[in-house]
Amino acid sequence: MKDGTKVLGVIGGMGPLASQLFYKMVIEKTDAQRDQDHINMIILSHATMPDRTEAIKEGRLEELLLRFSQDLQLLQESGADYAAIPCNTSHVLIDRLQEEHSLPVLNMIQITAQNIGKRLEKGAKVGIMATDGTIKQNLYQKECKKLGLTPVVPSSESQKRVMKIIYEGVKKGEPVDYNDFEAVERELRGKGCCCVIMACTELSCFKEQQGLSDFFVDAMEELAEESILLCGKKLRRNDK
Repeated sequence: MKDGTKVLGVIGGMGPLASQLFYKMVIEKTDAQRDQDHINMIILSHATMPDRTEAIKEGRLEELLLRFSQDLQLLQESGADYAAIPCNTSHVLIDRLQEEHSLPVLNMIQITAQNIGKRLEKGAKVGIMATDGTIKQNLYQKECKKLGLTPVVPSSESQKRVMKIIYEGVKKGEPVDYNDFEAVERELRGKGCCCVIMACTELSCFKEQQGLSDFFVDAMEELAEESILLCGKKLRRNDK
């Protein structure tokens, strides 16, 4: 921007409901009294992006990499200073994307894990609710271990429930059977988890819809806050 303010580029649409929530989070978490106090954003809603978990399972990551790379190039050419991708599973490509592009890409997984690490003691157990793709690629598990935290993933039966919530509930715009969520929560609490990362942006939507407690750490919320700070704005006092 010619006025020197930073611009956040967003690759969204994965899914659209999560993208609108991310935008809403950025607006509500910014310490602003007028339009001009908010950050400038370029939002690219790429709803036809191939499903990330399916791409991982089917070995089609190169196709996915090309799509994201094209989007990052478009954002950079449009004047973005930073890029955010509010989709956890897509972060399987984050290192390769950053190698190929000079546009800084915020790493939602690192941001979330590091913020949790600041609050918990070494060895603390952290639950992870995510897509099969995110779990399979050990994205959060690796970051937690780097910080001395103990990652805990759901059992195979509970993971099926998580996927049901994401794909048959939130993504389809259908009601979620809260019994499924409670079953996963009981399991993770029973394993001694100090918190649970909502490591899928559809689960971020679910957290907002249900008004879940801060025991559930929303990765997308962590990304929104970091985006605001990097773009030179302040968080509302009740947020930080």
